[in-house]
Amino acid sequence: MEMGRLVFGLCLILIVGTFLEFSGGATAAKGVTYDGRSLIIDGQRKLLFSGSIHYPRSTPEMWPSLIKKTKEGGIDVIQTYVFWNLHEPKLGQYDFSGRNDLVKFIKEIRSQGLYVCLRIGPFIEAEWNYGGLPFWLRDVPGIVYRTDNEPFKFHMQKFTAKIVDLMKSEGLYASQGGPIILSQIENEYANVEGAFHEKGASYIKWAGQMAVGLKTGVPWIMCKSPDAPDPVINTCNGMKCGETFPGPNSPNKPKMWTEDWTSFFQVYGKEPYIRSAEDIAFHAALFVAKNGSYINYYMYHGGTNFGRTSSSYFITGYYDQAPLDEYGLLRQPKYGHLKELHAAIKSSANPLLQGKQTILSLGPMQQAYVFEDANNGCVAFLVNNDAKASQIQFRNNAYSLSPKSIGILQNCKNLIYETAKVNVKMNTRVTTPVQVFNVPDNWNLFRETIPAFPGKSLKTNALLEHTNLTKDKTDYLWYTSSFKLDSPCTNPSIYTESSGHVVHVFVNNALAGSGHGSRDIRVVKLQAPVSLINGQNNISILSGMVGLPDSGAYMERRSYGLTKVQISCGGTKPIDLSRSQWGYSVGLLGEKVRLYQWKNVNRVKWSMNKAGLIKNRPLAWYKTTFDGPNGDGPVGLNMSSMGKGEIWVNGESIGRYWVSFLTPAGQPSQSIYHIPRAFLKPSGNLLVVFEEEGGDPLGISLNTILVVGSSQAQSQFS
Repeated sequence: MEMGRLVFGLCLILIVGTFLEFSGGATAAKGVTYDGRSLIIDGQRKLLFSGSIHYPRSTPEMWPSLIKKTKEGGIDVIQTYVFWNLHEPKLGQYDFSGRNDLVKFIKEIRSQGLYVCLRIGPFIEAEWNYGGLPFWLRDVPGIVYRTDNEPFKFHMQKFTAKIVDLMKSEGLYASQGGPIILSQIENEYANVEGAFHEKGASYIKWAGQMAVGLKTGVPWIMCKSPDAPDPVINTCNGMKCGETFPGPNSPNKPKMWTEDWTSFFQVYGKEPYIRSAEDIAFHAALFVAKNGSYINYYMYHGGTNFGRTSSSYFITGYYDQAPLDEYGLLRQPKYGHLKELHAAIKSSANPLLQGKQTILSLGPMQQAYVFEDANNGCVAFLVNNDAKASQIQFRNNAYSLSPKSIGILQNCKNLIYETAKVNVKMNTRVTTPVQVFNVPDNWNLFRETIPAFPGKSLKTNALLEHTNLTKDKTDYLWYTSSFKLDSPCTNPSIYTESSGHVVHVFVNNALAGSGHGSRDIRVVKLQAPVSLINGQNNISILSGMVGLPDSGAYMERRSYGLTKVQISCGGTKPIDLSRSQWGYSVGLLGEKVRLYQWKNVNRVKWSMNKAGLIKNRPLAWYKTTFDGPNGDGPVGLNMSSMGKGEIWVNGESIGRYWVSFLTPAGQPSQSIYHIPRAFLKPSGNLLVVFEEEGGDPLGISLNTILVVGSSQAQSQFS
């Protein structure tokens, strides 16, 4: 073994051990201020690493383990958004129970000795349905979101104050001895500010002043808002903030990175984005070298978009490539490599925070960032931006750096960490089937009735906008109409256009065709042959959404749903039915009776499945029961044999699935769907699946999930 490699390893062991020793005490801050170098907590400058964990994307039973693993990874702060549409689903009616128990989540963080950054927003984006805004806002007269608009500002201030008052009542702000050291107002406003012209600038000034006026006793931040008004701190989001962020808009504000993306969001039809541990470490180290003092990893644990909470086309698993995967298991080497980075940097926190920075050129693509103070010592960051390895001379010592790497020199001499050298072995996630639901007699089937035009209470002579009718209480809206055919029609076909996400077209109760859009394709166009009869023909079109958008200006103006319907007969001019009389039916019968709950399961007539009748049935509900697997490790359903729909276990929705929407490589974007252990009983669990397109439930399997490799198998609660 080379002596240099041995010294490098021993230094890391000593640093990690020292770091863990000093990070174990409970955190009870009593005062938070800042200057141009860092946050100052109880009179002490702080160099902080933070990790995003969103409380509703896991379960309260998982929170202690997630927080524990995050702390063990060298994280000081848990950062979370606040989800307005969860907490105020109806105007003036609040919900802070179960996964929505924000206070319980923050108290668990406090009990484990970490700080909190509370991103109230209340617009949050976050790949969350409607960016966290409650849909009822759209019905407020005269409202325009996120601009200098009195109706929006009234409701935004009311909810922000509600959250601040709740935190104060529980003594959770650092000014009260609690763990909350930062709060955020608004979110990435620079992305939309230009669309609102002068009203954008006045709104962001108002938002900052409003937040500060709530007197939390801790600083407020705004991410991606260069014109954040004093004393609000503007911060950076992205993957390379050490290269892209010009810094705060005042020399008296610290340099902070609120979203260091550990991966990237994933939508149906796309592959996961893989960001390496080396790349994350390089840019985090560079940010610190350039005077950064707060880095938050977005996400540290992504979790699961349960129910209908994901935004348009986003998969149910969220940031599965984070240091803690969707199930809360360590993803190595990302977790371990970053843990070692945190330890290496914190071993020299004093010179970093107290020393004078000097920048030296060591070559055409090599630099040294040196922090030195007579009383606090010295630390240097040697940066090699070259795609080739480099020999660097620094203070009469030679150092060999890997391509695109940063070396950290403790005492400006000992190389204790290099971002491109990973000492942690990769682990592998293993999925093991423990039950296959392949016995037809164990399944029951209920098929949705296709509504016909007569008898619907709401009728119009135009195609109405989808969400104006559904109010986002369901993904589904039926459009029904009929037309009379007086003469023979040669080669009949139907053409539809929709600004929704999915359409299923039925003519005379027969499925004519289906179509869907994508994150890149905003208009769904479908041309399909049909069978028509002389006389009256019924058209029933199911319009579907896969989440509402999470960002952009003028979200309240966006429209969805069916926009054009035409019938063609050979080469003749199409018959335009768009302004014919249409009827509407909101949602599905199975949703209305909530047949996925035990107490309602017998409110419809289920059919026993025989002789292959179970397969390839569109608009079908399936139910069965199963026993929970032994152990306490993660559990998931493999839905590869199905198409598109939603899954419930014991009445809890584990999210939408869409395995028929394949990536360019011909694979589903997500096949395994997480069932939290908290949703399961030892035996007699109710599984209900709604399938839109037609699939084979006999291929569904129940799986246990663990990781093997660099560490022993983990549970969600270890």
